[in-house]
Amino acid sequence: QVQLVESGGGSVQTGGSLRLSCTVSGFTFSSYYINWVRQAPGKGLEWLSSIHSDGKNTYYADSIKGRFTASVDNAKSTVYLQLNSLRSEDTALYYCATDRSGSHRGQGTQVTVSS
Repeated sequence: QVQLVESGGGSVQTGGSLRLSCTVSGFTFSSYYINWVRQAPGKGLEWLSSIHSDGKNTYYADSIKGRFTASVDNAKSTVYLQLNSLRSEDTALYYCATDRSGSHRGQGTQVTVSS
């Protein structure tokens, strides 16, 4: 059974940075894409990024391109999302998921950006 556990969220000021982690278990990590999605208050799930476990193929939504960076550590079965230049509109619950729709995701980690 696939399990995803996110961590690393917190409260930061506008322009700040955070690094989110997603530890994956229950499947062959070396041959999967892991996705990051988020849900802002009162809104639906928004896909942010997909990264292959080999780290060579990465895709980003236009809304976060150039500010967020995904990376992977196969030895730790962990995917990261580095969040830079954070804005108030980045405030959301962030999830890692096995698909872009976020239908199978972890419990999430909260990111709050204030001015």
